[in-house]
Amino acid sequence: MKFGRGLLAMLIAGFLVLPAFAADKMTAQQVIERIQASTGGDWKGPTVDTFKAGDPNTPVTGIATTFTPTMSVLKRAATSGKNLIITHEPTFYNHLDQTALVQNDPVYLDKQRFIAQHHMVIWRFHDHWHQAPLLKHDGILQGMTAELGWQRYQSRDDAHKFDLPETNLKALAADLRRRLHSNIIRVVGSPDMKVTGVYFLPGASGEVKQIHGLEKPGVQVLVAGEASEWETVEYTRDASEQGRQKALILLGHAVSEETGMSECAEWLKTILPGVAVEFIPAGEPFWMP
Repeated sequence: MKFGRGLLAMLIAGFLVLPAFAADKMTAQQVIERIQASTGGDWKGPTVDTFKAGDPNTPVTGIATTFTPTMSVLKRAATSGKNLIITHEPTFYNHLDQTALVQNDPVYLDKQRFIAQHHMVIWRFHDHWHQAPLLKHDGILQGMTAELGWQRYQSRDDAHKFDLPETNLKALAADLRRRLHSNIIRVVGSPDMKVTGVYFLPGASGEVKQIHGLEKPGVQVLVAGEASEWETVEYTRDASEQGRQKALILLGHAVSEETGMSECAEWLKTILPGVAVEFIPAGEPFWMP
């Protein structure tokens, strides 16, 4: 959805009042149109932020936000009467939700059957939640920063950079695991290395962004969701073995982004008054034997 300059200016200034909908009469399509109007940007361009399952004309009984719509998330949403699922990550196991590989697979078919039986609609909110012109922040990063209690340490010039009170790598990793209630956190680097500068890239941002983050002046540790083990992991291992003050902490993709969708639920409540909105965590998929 594109906005003219006048409309965009009114949205930014807060002068535009979006049309009201009766909560019990809104369709999934109307909810998404409200989200699009409230975030701005070019919604006609390439994006994964599209409907993934269900009929957009379905009346909405409630909204559940989540990191990814696992079977557990879908069951909890159905139990609580929520039939519009707004997910950050894919529903069907790949970035574009292409289903050719699994179209005859019983896991995929059972999931589709459950969605249909409960009149659910699934819509992805990834690209525009990370970067929306009218929000002026990355919703995932903002939610995760609040969860970690790092707001006061965040750089004004680069929202991904944090200047923490001095600690060491082992203590930082332990604190992250405690705050995020994680089962497994993986660390590359010397446990006793002193740390003040952290660069935080939730999710799977890729080798280029990750290595550039580690190269930033004053940064000793990159905290990320996941990385290809032959890329950023080995770069960091070489840097550490060369005596450079560099380290890597991998939280896992879900752990590094999940609270950002709790932030999304709170934001949705401000633009959809009268609609029941709930954050349903997918949780960490891994466990320690």
